[in-house]
Order: sequence, then C-alpha cells, then structure tokens
Amino acid sequence: MKVIDTRCRPAFLHSFFGAKDGAEFETVKWLNGRVGTRDDLAHFVRSRTQEGFLEEIRSAKLTCAVVVGRRTPTQQIDNEFIAQIVTPHKELLGVAGIDPALDGVDEAIKQIDYAIDTLKLKAINIEPGFASQPRHADDGLYFPVYEHLSKRKIPLTLMSGPTTPDLSFNDPARLGVVAANFPALKIVVYHGYYPNTAGLAGAAFRYQNIFPVPDMYGFITGGEPLINAAKTFLQDQLLFGSSYPFRPIGQSIEDFLAFGFSETIAEKLLFSNAARVFNVK
Repeated sequence: MKVIDTRCRPAFLHSFFGAKDGAEFETVKWLNGRVGTRDDLAHFVRSRTQEGFLEEIRSAKLTCAVVVGRRTPTQQIDNEFIAQIVTPHKELLGVAGIDPALDGVDEAIKQIDYAIDTLKLKAINIEPGFASQPRHADDGLYFPVYEHLSKRKIPLTLMSGPTTPDLSFNDPARLGVVAANFPALKIVVYHGYYPNTAGLAGAAFRYQNIFPVPDMYGFITGGEPLINAAKTFLQDQLLFGSSYPFRPIGQSIEDFLAFGFSETIAEKLLFSNAARVFNVK
C-alpha cells in the first residue's frame, strides 16, 4: 500500500525535535509516551542525520514524507534548508514556513513565490497561534496571504493544537471563516485542532476545502471524532500523518490501519487524498 506521511520533522531540523541531548530531547521522549509510542521512546535519534531519517522512511515503506518547515518567533527553520533536504530525494516533499506577523505581508508573499517557484517546495505553512501576538486563523492579517495562495493554487498548511499559548486559539469555527472566504484554497490542518476535534470534523463537513490531519492526536482519547468521520463523510478529506519525531512512522501506520478502515477508504486516507492536495505524481 502506498503511504504519504503528511507531517514529518527529522530530529536534525532543530533542537526542538531532539537534535541534541538535554531538556528538549527529554520533552520529545515525554511526548512520545503521551501519544502512545510503544517500546523505544528515543527512536527518533536515528534522524539526527539525513541518512538516518531516510532509513526511517524506507524502513516504514513510505512512498513520500512531507517535511514541514516552520517560522515563528521562537522557532525558525530556513526554507532553503528544507529545500536542501528534500530536493535530492524523490521520497521527500517540502513545505515552506512563513510568518507575515514577523516579516510583513508583502515580504511574506515574496517568500511564498520564492519557495514555490525557485525552491520548488509544495505548500506553505502558517501557525497563527504561535505568532508574537497569538492570532486566530481568520485574523485579517492573513487574508492577503490566503488570497495569494488561492489564486496560485498553492496548498496552505495550518498547525493548531493543545500547545498554543491558550486553547482559545484552537477554535475550528474561526477556520471555517477562512474556508468560507477562500473556497478554492486547500487548507491542511495539522494536529486536528485537538482537543476540539469534533468541531474540526463539523467545519470539514461544511467546507470540503478543509483537510484534517489528526496525526499524533488521532491515537489518543479525543481523536475519535475525526477517525470516525473518516469512515464516512471525511473519507475524501482526511490525511494521514505521524507527526514524527513525536511518534514512530511505522507504528503510526500500523495503528492507523487498526482503526478498521475498509481497503478503499484506507487507500484514500493514506495516499490518494494527500497526493491530490500536494500534487504528488
């Protein structure tokens, strides 16, 4: 079975992902335990090198891993570094991070065009809840960016989960405003707006341009609304993601299949939905 993992961050990307021993390394181990990793909570150390990350992907038999960049006040991963990682390898696909709150809207739009046209990355990641002044997805600051992405048919990825500054920035209803205003924009939603997964399922029911990725939160209590919806009305929208290094890729595929999807639906969730969104051929 072909599998696209839509959310991967190898440890070598940043200390936040366990690149070095210390407090952040212990946090990655702790989170692995919280979201159901079995056996080796420090499995991600192999991805402290590029080759180790590729071995992880190949051992999990992934067709493609989506490496997600990030630009927030506290964590900045250069888009050129993402391109350097993914360009030589057919099994890797890159997403660029931007932050119009940090750089201004005009500069952010320039970064989008450079990332897509020059670096050949496939989508743009924004994290409104982690801006210098935390914002909601429907903050007017982002609307020119959404308009530009929509016109250019570039997918948007958003991340919003329980680690936002407070859970008020985790409101799927605000995402619905974006989806309604930009119906041609494909919106990939990492972390499934956990713990508000039922609200996200409702927003995605109403707006078919929302593509939830429950990733690691799909495997714990509270993730059930999105998983159950994927067996019916969300079968053409939900995408698989491991959220590696916070969960092993291979185990995440096994656990995902254990939810009991039909073969036809499993193929959509694991591969064809993501292939359509990210234009994987």
